[in-house]
Parts: sequence; structure tokens; C-alpha cells
Amino acid sequence: MLRLLTLLLLALALPASAVEIKDDLGHTTVITAPPQRIVSLLPSLTETVCELGACGRLVGVDRYSNFPASVNALPKLGGMEDTNVEVIASLKPDVVLVAASSRVAERLRALGMKVIALEPRSYKDVQRVLSVIGQVLGVPDAQRVWRHIDAGVAAAASSVPASARGVRVYYEVASGLYAAGTVSFMGETLTKLGAGNIIPPDLGPFPKINAEFVVKANPALIMIGQRGVEGLAQRPGWDRIDAIKRGRVCVFKPDEGDILSRPGPRMAEAAQIMAKCLREKAGS
Repeated sequence: MLRLLTLLLLALALPASAVEIKDDLGHTTVITAPPQRIVSLLPSLTETVCELGACGRLVGVDRYSNFPASVNALPKLGGMEDTNVEVIASLKPDVVLVAASSRVAERLRALGMKVIALEPRSYKDVQRVLSVIGQVLGVPDAQRVWRHIDAGVAAAASSVPASARGVRVYYEVASGLYAAGTVSFMGETLTKLGAGNIIPPDLGPFPKINAEFVVKANPALIMIGQRGVEGLAQRPGWDRIDAIKRGRVCVFKPDEGDILSRPGPRMAEAAQIMAKCLREKAGS
């Protein structure tokens, strides 16, 4: 009874415009007014803030946030392992958006900052995070962005010829043989495009696998970033893989890699990049 009364009194004390945001770590933050000074420490969150029309409210971003181009003029605050907490504090943000896997959230909260931890990993996550950030920003109908993404992915899927559907793909997302699993947002895009995936769902979103696994799976198509392609055919046994033998390897440029690796507003563009690969390498 006492707890219920306390919660009721707290609710009555909040402004009518206040919203309670529960983040991906289960932490609740009360936003009493749309924040005017925002720090974003994850590129996909930076892009989401900008897509929702609030780029002008950003006062600092992580070193990897580079889109849209205007954010490159903002203070760069480090990465997940070397976040510059002192500079963030000096920026006096109304709210800090961080990755759920970031180690800096509690330190920022200890300094009195409002911190919201969000980390989309799937299509469902992206849709949810759009709604959460829309609430934080006070932006109505944030789901308009999701509808644009959904329509763009569907358009990309319709461009993939029947001859490319079902092709078995190995998508290496990072050096060290980290793959895009079926349950990752990248894997979900492949599925929506009608492609197969050599990584089974039970391995998780981005598993580290061994080279022999890929040789045994024998993918018909390989997707990989420009930074990781060197020496691909020289990996032990990989000269026997169909994708290597037939030249069916899509190499993504760094700017394409950024688009492909960020679960946010540019996912429709990512689907178009993958669809182009399927058309050109597996559609004939």
C-alpha cells in the first residue's frame, strides 16, 4: 500500500509532458521535456536522431558516427572502450544515448547525467528503438521511418531474380571470421531478399566461426568488406569453395560497410546493396 501511494505521489509530481523511458538494460529514465542537448555514442542511434529531425540537438557523438555529414563537425567522444567522459560532462547534455553493451553508462549516471542504453540487433529492435527515441525527442509518428525502411526492403527484395533466390551465402562482417547469423538484422535482410545463410540460427547473431566450417558449408556466394578480402582465396581449403571458384564474391567498400552494419534508418539502402550483389553474382 505504501509503495503504491509513493508511486502515485511521484506520478502527480511529474509534469504532464513527462515520459518514462525504460531502456535495454531495464533502467528507467524520466524525460520531463524534449532534450535540447544530446550526446550519442552509437552510430545507429546518431543516424536515428538525425532521421527524426533532431540532428541540430546533437552536441557530441562517438568517433564512428559519420552520417549524415553534418555530425562530423561535432566533438568526437571516443569509442566504446575509450569514451571521453570528461568531455561529455563539459558538454552538459540533457541526455546521453549509449549502446547497451557500453561500459560507460553507470559512470555517466554517477555524474548525474540522464543515460538511455539502446542497442538494436534485429528488425524488431530497430522498430522498437525508433519508438523509444521518438518518445525521448518528443517526435510524433516516429514509425514513419520504419514504414519507409519496410517499403525499401520490400522493393529491394522484388528486384532479386528468381535465379538468385535460395543461394547459400556466407557474410563475413568482421575480421577473425565473425559472420552475420540468421537472427541478426543483416541475416534477416538476407532472408527477406530470398537468400539462404550457411550460419544456423542457434549460433546467434554474429558468431565467430572457424575456416573449416565455411569450407564444409560450401557457400555459393560470399559477402565481405574491403578490409577483410585480402588473402581470402589463400585461406586453407577455401580454393575448394564454390563462391571462390566461380568468382562469386561481393566486396563492399567502407562506406557501404557502414550502411550495411548499422541497424537504423539506412537499412533499406543496405538491402539494396545486398540485392545488387545477389543480382550481379548469383542471378545469372
